Amino acid sequence: MKNQLIELIGKISSGCMGEQDIERIADEAAQAYADPQAFLAANPDINYDETFPIALGEWVVVGSLPETVLFQADTYEDLFAQIVESFGPDVTFNIKPRQLAKVEPLTALNRIQIQLGAMNKEMGGYVLMNFSQPLDDELQAVLVYGNDQARVLELCAAVGIQAAPALQALKASS
Repeated sequence: MKNQLIELIGKISSGCMGEQDIERIADEAAQAYADPQAFLAANPDINYDETFPIALGEWVVVGSLPETVLFQADTYEDLFAQIVESFGPDVTFNIKPRQLAKVEPLTALNRIQIQLGAMNKEMGGYVLMNFSQPLDDELQAVLVYGNDQARVLELCAAVGIQAAPALQALKASS
């Protein structure tokens, strides 16, 4: 499982995380998946209990991802603002977060996905993907390269983390 976690975290971090951080998170998560009680006993500072709707290993992955990789917000405007910020000032976006404030969620998400899909063409653009189960926010997502989307979905299924392309998921639920 650790190798699957390393590959998954590497793909969702799209170069934002170093190999040591990826390895450390994957190692901790694999331990948490394999023996949750032993992991909690060895890490008493961890704030997790059985009432959480996700497995401890998944919770370790989600809780360890930096805010440049895991985006959490209650609105698409705020989610997109975090995404824009993660790319830094040198990357130009055709839409601004405030342009998403008064539009329907499906329209906002469609605009975000069109913008992200047009970036980094050699890697198939970016796909905004719902990742895990949001605990404190309405929206929780990662960016993956379009070329990696199928593999990321396979890896998420293998390790038991919910994932789906955000636009497709919203269309299906509408």
